[in-house]
Amino acid sequence: MKVYAFVGPSGTGKSHRAQMVARSKNTEYIIDDAILIKGNKILCGDSAKKSATKIEAVKRALFSFKGQVEEVQKVLEEEKPESILILGTSDDMVQKIVRNLKLPEIEETIYIEDVSTQEEIAAARSARMSGGKHVIPVPTFELKKDFSGYLLDPLQIFRWKGRNTEPVIIEKSLIRPTFSYLGRYTISDNVIRLIVQHVAEGISAIYKLQRINIDSKSVGGVNIYIDVIVEYGVIVRPALANYKEKLKKEIDRLTAMNVIDIQIAAKGIHFPKKSDK
Repeated sequence: MKVYAFVGPSGTGKSHRAQMVARSKNTEYIIDDAILIKGNKILCGDSAKKSATKIEAVKRALFSFKGQVEEVQKVLEEEKPESILILGTSDDMVQKIVRNLKLPEIEETIYIEDVSTQEEIAAARSARMSGGKHVIPVPTFELKKDFSGYLLDPLQIFRWKGRNTEPVIIEKSLIRPTFSYLGRYTISDNVIRLIVQHVAEGISAIYKLQRINIDSKSVGGVNIYIDVIVEYGVIVRPALANYKEKLKKEIDRLTAMNVIDIQIAAKGIHFPKKSDK
């Protein structure tokens, strides 16, 4: 396996350009901040950007934990990549990653200055300092289950290889880590409950909600269980499916929480009185 390194100080735009550099070396595999990536898919790993402290983030990025190393080695053994690109903030860092993962020696090192202008590097540094946001070189949908409730923004980069060719769309995600100086935030279960009620008010087939149970302690997102009373005369299954779809979209839009599952049960029927007609 050929091992390439992509080196640059923190906040200079390495992750932003990782896929471009990987393509130039004809490799689909990238190791960035403790995640093993193939193309647009995360194969394994837990992002160092989820760490509670900067020290833990550094240790995780270096693959200092036994479980991390075993997981990545197992996947690499299964995938058998011909080459891989490793991102790091220094030559020493990428060397440590190589040693900890027991990979072959680095064949070539690419530096951020080789692929970015000083103006681009300065702009990347400014974005990091002002917004505290980091780039992860995979699409946002790949991160939802791992970064449920975090600030995620999709980012698409269009690149043309030449005249009369289709553009290459490179998808990335912006995230604010938990150890950012901007602080942390949490979303109360009551917020989810209010969204559940609000969306139900716009569904004419639902008379009222009887019970709402929010489970936000599950790994990777939130589970929601709802008992409803439906209006007499509605076709229940399509009505509840419509409610479920709208609810999932609204929770995603308002909270960035990953919805693992929504279960809705019709527990009764509301028969309108004559005075209601």
